[in-house]
Amino acid sequence: MPTSIVQKLQEEIQALEHELNHELPKELKRARALGDLSENAEFHMAKQRQDYVGARLSQLKKRLAELSLVNLGNIPKDKIAFGSKVVLYDVDREAEIEYKLVTSEEAEVSKGLISTTSPIGRGLMGKKIGDSVRIATPNGVREFEIRAVQTIYEQSEA
Repeated sequence: MPTSIVQKLQEEIQALEHELNHELPKELKRARALGDLSENAEFHMAKQRQDYVGARLSQLKKRLAELSLVNLGNIPKDKIAFGSKVVLYDVDREAEIEYKLVTSEEAEVSKGLISTTSPIGRGLMGKKIGDSVRIATPNGVREFEIRAVQTIYEQSEA
């Protein structure tokens, strides 16, 4: 798993924990000092932010735990999987497309980086050169022929 993703998540967690444990309590204390809480916009805003930060922290910690469970040794050597670079022939558009399957945090379609959890990413997982796949995408069903696959292992050898 790319360490930059884990590091980025850890940095965001640290920043949010600091805000939740140090800055927001001060804001809430200041807002309480202003008096009537029922009509206190500062207090309500700080409470809303506290709820958001708590939820985001929970989400980030869950994702970090999921990433720590990924065992690169379980990635197949002969099929499309996380880290694979693939060359596809889009039958409807009569064009070749190149993608690399990455985590959702790294996905950037304009650069050819698609998530393993995206419709196309999920549809390609476990396939081999020569396979044809029909994948339901938000823009309709697309048909691809898999022309080339370079697994994460072959890339590290290159």
